[in-house]
Amino acid sequence: MGIYTTLRPLLFRLPPETAHALTLKALALAGRILPQRTPDDHILACTVMGKNFSNPIGLAAGFDKNGEVMGGVLKLGFGFTEIGTLTPVPQQGNPQPRVFRLPAQEAVINRLGFNNLGHVAAYHKLSLFRARMARRGESALIGVNIGANKTAEDRISDYEKGAVRFAQLADYLTVNISSPNTPGLRDLQALPHVTEIVARVRAAAPDTPLLIKIAPDLDMDEALAIADMALAKNVDGLIVSNTTIDHQAVLSARHGDEEGGLSGQPLFAASTAMLSEIYPLTRGKLALVGVGGIATPEHAYAKICAGADLVQLYTGLIYNGPWVIGKLRRGLAELLRRDGFENVAAATGSDHR
Repeated sequence: MGIYTTLRPLLFRLPPETAHALTLKALALAGRILPQRTPDDHILACTVMGKNFSNPIGLAAGFDKNGEVMGGVLKLGFGFTEIGTLTPVPQQGNPQPRVFRLPAQEAVINRLGFNNLGHVAAYHKLSLFRARMARRGESALIGVNIGANKTAEDRISDYEKGAVRFAQLADYLTVNISSPNTPGLRDLQALPHVTEIVARVRAAAPDTPLLIKIAPDLDMDEALAIADMALAKNVDGLIVSNTTIDHQAVLSARHGDEEGGLSGQPLFAASTAMLSEIYPLTRGKLALVGVGGIATPEHAYAKICAGADLVQLYTGLIYNGPWVIGKLRRGLAELLRRDGFENVAAATGSDHR
């Protein structure tokens, strides 16, 4: 962790959202002044959803909600980043305090509630970023995570609006129907609702890769039914998984009983188990993105061996600092070579062979 060992106690004296705002400012500066990162080890390169990733490690949605620090994030070494969740019109989210650290468990509980500046503001930022990259002859892989406003009368229409707005700018779209912090949103994971969302989003964005982000709290039969539907309805992949409302592992911790989604280390086992259950059904026909509790190369590798084509982290960044991505890149390459794999794709789903 290096210098972050010193910085983390100072940051953790601040309220979580204040610390996050400072981190965003630092990354905005880093995006302007840092040199280009060192090239990725060739063993980490992978092609997923028709996109060429220099490494399979991405930053999960929720960190850079409004697309403010895409350049800084990518210079840290991430292979891709996902902005959002974005709703058609701006919303403040739930009342503060709404983010709680659980340091002993390396976990976070949040009930942010899709606080964001809305489609227009993010579209403007992403357009400018794409233009700057094009002028430099550079490229970047950026997903856009779309959601629904809390007060929307037709929430399914909000997903359609997100697809219309970002289809031409996003490398992929993520339909977020699994956040626990917007009342009733997870009800959209019911098969009739998610099927309608997929149909309308796909019609609005026929050529943009489409992912569905699911909750780890789904009954396994429900998760497999969504995977089946995704295979049938031209969905490109699933993100497994969002935060959990199961706080049993952290109830003894200060803030462990706070309402909201739990992320970090306590989520690793459940999210990886769900990934492992879904992979035998899909076996490369759907891209699978493993999320939940990743903080070490071994965590990332376990997700890949369970069936993930790509992985994402967020809470691991909070507890291990920006240098964790370099450690993940180096360590994952070493693990692939140790076990005789030529690339990430060769390791994907290897637990099932």
